[in-house]
Amino acid sequence: MAAAATIAGVTATSSVALAAQATPSPKPVAPASQAMNQASLPSAPVEKVIVTYKTGATEATSNTAAKNDAAAKAAETGEKLAFERRLAGGQALVDLGADAGKQDVAEVMDAFRADPSVASVEPDIRAYAMAVTPNDTEYAKQWDLFEATGGMNVPGAWDKTTGSGVTVAVIDTGQTNHSDLTGNMVAGYDFISSSTDARDGNGRDSNPNDEGDWNATDGECGAGSRASNSSWHGTHVAGTIGATTHNTKGIAGVSYGAKVQHVRVLGKCGGSSADIADAITWASGGSVPGVPANATPAKVINLSLGGASSTCPSVYQNAINGAVSRGTTVVVAAGNSNANASGFTPANCSNVITVASTSREGNRSYYSNYGTTVDVSAPGGETRRATDTPGTVTTPENGILSTLNSGTTVQSTENYKPYQGTSMAAPHIAGLAALMKSAKSTLTPAEIESAIKANARPLPGTCSGGCGAGIADATKTVTAVTGGTTTPGGSTFTNATNVTISDNSTVTSSIAVTGVTGNAPATLKVDVDIKHTWRGDLVIDLVAPDGTAYRLKNSSGSDSADNVLASYTVNASTEVANGTWQLRVQDVASGDTGYIDSWGLTF
Repeated sequence: MAAAATIAGVTATSSVALAAQATPSPKPVAPASQAMNQASLPSAPVEKVIVTYKTGATEATSNTAAKNDAAAKAAETGEKLAFERRLAGGQALVDLGADAGKQDVAEVMDAFRADPSVASVEPDIRAYAMAVTPNDTEYAKQWDLFEATGGMNVPGAWDKTTGSGVTVAVIDTGQTNHSDLTGNMVAGYDFISSSTDARDGNGRDSNPNDEGDWNATDGECGAGSRASNSSWHGTHVAGTIGATTHNTKGIAGVSYGAKVQHVRVLGKCGGSSADIADAITWASGGSVPGVPANATPAKVINLSLGGASSTCPSVYQNAINGAVSRGTTVVVAAGNSNANASGFTPANCSNVITVASTSREGNRSYYSNYGTTVDVSAPGGETRRATDTPGTVTTPENGILSTLNSGTTVQSTENYKPYQGTSMAAPHIAGLAALMKSAKSTLTPAEIESAIKANARPLPGTCSGGCGAGIADATKTVTAVTGGTTTPGGSTFTNATNVTISDNSTVTSSIAVTGVTGNAPATLKVDVDIKHTWRGDLVIDLVAPDGTAYRLKNSSGSDSADNVLASYTVNASTEVANGTWQLRVQDVASGDTGYIDSWGLTF
């Protein structure tokens, strides 16, 4: 009999409350008359400066006079200056040449500032594409994408790629009709060969519709099995990978520009290794007897499924090897038995990326498998604790929110719910692989795995048994494979000690930053988790080591929602990174209180 595969288990829970996001106020700019030192110059090379002459000065209207002034400043500073052109606003653009260093630029700017005819001078700085924060209504609940402690640092990767041009196959229970997924789906296939298990009255066919994996009675699927409702597992996995984004509804997908292909292998009582192996072959563009060729072969496959086995069956390994030889990256869930992943398959197969699960606090999830078989970790959540009664839900906000269906056995209306499981962790890595492949199409599966592991960060919490290279960092990984540079050190610092916020009080929480070279980045990420029964009462500032305050959030008498769960970006490029940073929270009203739960900085 073929080996059986079951879902890497999940727990359904209810959704959680939305959190606020705000835009920080910039740090005040020094007066134009103040001399510019090297530290205040942009980090990117400056090759030109923009000079504004005072009204009435000859250089303000005469290009010849501006050229002569540039030559005079060149003689004064010893630099190679040349007037390039007049800007639309009347300013003069002066070229310093490609060899000018920070000291040279500072001297040139000081020379112009010293000229009584000059009103101001500023560097011609570089601007870069910035991904817009998704407007999806549930995005604020997706801590797994953006929170500093347990998240995967996904938003920064969207500045470079969203996964366009890549198909990700979800080999799972099949698809349901969900408006947050439909626009990103391509045609898939149903590989369940048993009509009884498929529940669709036939064997394999071109319709990957999820007919439900419910069990009516205990023992129906063997000793120890329990009666259960349909999980709509494939729909949940697919949402994490490729939910439609910027559509003012639902959630955001990790690789929302990619296409999702549902390949159905799990039905009643799981699925067979023979069917799963054929699905792997077909999804990656290989040939399967009696099945039409895949018109849109996947470059990434997600397998959030598995079963107990001391070795990887040859039928799996051969299919995986074939997929990898065709350039397809195969991502596998480590399993949910709190045991060594080496005893579970396909987690223990070669040529796959095996993914363990981490919690919102950055610990190994209590249920996650572990060991040297694990390659990397990703957020899988914890909707309950190990000590809770099985089946109970205690912390739904700490699960992975994704697309789902409300039906108990057969499909009903679409919805969103949090699940927990290594099944939820694996699609985060599949989505990251799609981002990488889209950004650099020449990447091989081995190069994708190597880059993900090389750019992962250590778990901020604990992991007994081994969690691979750490928690994957999407932004750092995508930046690395596209030849860019990351922010200094790429380090994350957190403080999870609760600080009580009383009425009409001001409190602070500190983080000591060490080991980061140079200044903080222009995109310093500040993640804030505050529990409060009226968030409009709160004023929140980030305080740099030198005492400079950056406003993250103002108070609002009309904002009566609970809690602040937000990620802010601060231009802190003039601040030295190392030192004690503070989160300062002021409660400006009476009647509601709370506490700082945790906060973090990502450099």
